[in-house]
Amino acid sequence: MGSKTPEILHSFHNLFLAVLIILAVLFLLCLIRAVIGPRVADRIMAINMMGTMVIAAISILAVMMQEGYLLDVAIIYAMISFLAVIIISKVYMGVYLERKKKGEKGNGDS
Repeated sequence: MGSKTPEILHSFHNLFLAVLIILAVLFLLCLIRAVIGPRVADRIMAINMMGTMVIAAISILAVMMQEGYLLDVAIIYAMISFLAVIIISKVYMGVYLERKKKGEKGNGDS
């Protein structure tokens, strides 16, 4: 039973590597959506998804390299990503409401 342990570890390493490659491809697709997204909401969603994928990648790297401090980095990055999305959403809502008020004033004057 002890002889199978290196094979299992090698299999897990390959699995984690495959997941990281898939995450990298999905990250590029989200980056494309963030750049050419037709609406601001699509861009915000893509940025949020990219942050989530980075957190997942850091966590997988922590398990692969057996480094516990990387999980702390992932948690800190999650908090920063969460705050960034909230701030971006607030700014977007402020701009949206301002445009809506200007649109109502323009329609009311004519």
